[in-house]
Amino acid sequence: MDELFQSLHVVDLILTVVVVELLAVTLIWRRYRRGISPRALLPNLLAGVFLLLALRCALTDAPWFWLAACLAASGVANAADIRQRWR
Repeated sequence: MDELFQSLHVVDLILTVVVVELLAVTLIWRRYRRGISPRALLPNLLAGVFLLLALRCALTDAPWFWLAACLAASGVANAADIRQRWR
């Protein structure tokens, strides 16, 4: 179990779960018009996805600008989420 959490596979697993979550929410929303709107959920999910990608960049010794781009994109997505919720 330690090997799983010390490898990149856990990040990939979490990213997969996020994609499945978005697909499930979208399908439920389109079919029943219940739950949270995918449009309302997307900025929050994107902020998390970009943070996970930043973690992946840090663990793979990717060039610094990829890490910076992922962190900046996460900040933009977080600001969009806050702006959307503020209304």
